[in-house]
Amino acid sequence: MGLSVKWLVQDTNGGAAGLNLLNHALAGLRQGTASRILLLAGDITSREAFLQRVTIYNSATRDHLTPLGYTGPGALFAMLTKRQMRKYGLVRTDYGHLAIAQRHYAGGNPLAAYRAPLTMDAYLNAPMVAEPLGRFDCVPIVAGASALVLGADPGKEAAPAVRVLGLRQTFNYDHQEGDGLSTGIHLIARQLWDDTGVGPSDVDVASVYDDYPAMAYAQLSDLGLIPNEDIARFAREVVARRAFAVNTGGGLLSGGQPGCASGLHGIIEVARQLLGRGGDRQVPGALIGVASGYGMALYRYCACAGAAVLARADASS
Repeated sequence: MGLSVKWLVQDTNGGAAGLNLLNHALAGLRQGTASRILLLAGDITSREAFLQRVTIYNSATRDHLTPLGYTGPGALFAMLTKRQMRKYGLVRTDYGHLAIAQRHYAGGNPLAAYRAPLTMDAYLNAPMVAEPLGRFDCVPIVAGASALVLGADPGKEAAPAVRVLGLRQTFNYDHQEGDGLSTGIHLIARQLWDDTGVGPSDVDVASVYDDYPAMAYAQLSDLGLIPNEDIARFAREVVARRAFAVNTGGGLLSGGQPGCASGLHGIIEVARQLLGRGGDRQVPGALIGVASGYGMALYRYCACAGAAVLARADASS
């Protein structure tokens, strides 16, 4: 890109990497390390490279999972999805509602991998990957890139801007000893809302890291966006009717997962909505948004999670 910079940070924590980079950038702006910071992520993954990555992802995967016939994170999250179904009374169509809603939004995203409308019949009858996960519960692996520019005081910019009201994160909060049904965001959600002065009921648009539908629901619940943790009701009465805007770019399930670039996807989509640049998928009057990240699968589920609340700069006062 022809850049010469005076400060460089790299992060490799998968779906949480975008929030990690955003947090570092905010710290850099506050400390005066830089006045303009570019967050940049990109990846190209071939089928062969992806297969190699999932079999030797880390030593736990290589030494303990692969010898059992492990073929990637789908197997792990299939078990977690079954656990979520039992605990919250979910059925496959509840996950289908999310996939279908996100595909609807992806129809307005010219960069999405899947843009054709998805029906419940097509969702339910898609090839099974790891029961109960079918093809449309799993992200298409794509090549892609994301970029975001931060400035010290967006309120002084001539063009419309988005302000970060607050950001909280947690890493390895349960040492992989829990049931995986909470992402760790539940530990920091109250602090996040207190930091920002807004609450779940103020949110107009949300982007959550949706490597699997179960984890999208888990993050929404952890953030307090699903009242009383009633995921089944939320799926059937809110998501199915698209009464609340979730993953308006299509998420990873329809937009695609471009490897390391995917961690910025949700942050950028929320910013785009708040700037009124959502095109055919624009949420009318969106002023407050939340983006969450979830990543770095160790050997059961992901250890890193966090969320940021964003607001259109002229609406954050």
